[in-house]
Amino acid sequence: MEKQEVIDLIKDTQYGCLATSENGGQPKNRPMMPYLDDDGNLLLAVLSTSRTIDQVKKNPKVEMCYIDRKMWYARVTGQAAISEDLDKKSTVFNNIPMLRQYFSGPEDPNLVLIEIKTISAEAMNPHQQQPDIFTDLKET
Repeated sequence: MEKQEVIDLIKDTQYGCLATSENGGQPKNRPMMPYLDDDGNLLLAVLSTSRTIDQVKKNPKVEMCYIDRKMWYARVTGQAAISEDLDKKSTVFNNIPMLRQYFSGPEDPNLVLIEIKTISAEAMNPHQQQPDIFTDLKET
């Protein structure tokens, strides 16, 4: 797969599963709708009461997995951190309309932003025998 195909897969699929793990314990997966920013990093809006926040604080190593209906997949490995960046919160809020049912706006105190700095991405389609590895998802 080409890098642009991976970027398109993430943007077109929209939903992915975020995996976290507390202190090396049992991994936890949950469906998420992140925004892929211009730097190739993922931005996630979560409720301030989300268990995901504590999991990220305890162990910032995370992975997002996307799969489309043709069985093309991408696994994005990254380092997560809680961010208070209002510009990034605005970007996420303005690009994911579904968030309006949970938050009144980017300044909503219930909106917590998780920023995942992409370390690598592994992607493959059913015609490949080995996945392709990418070290960044920044569009060129």
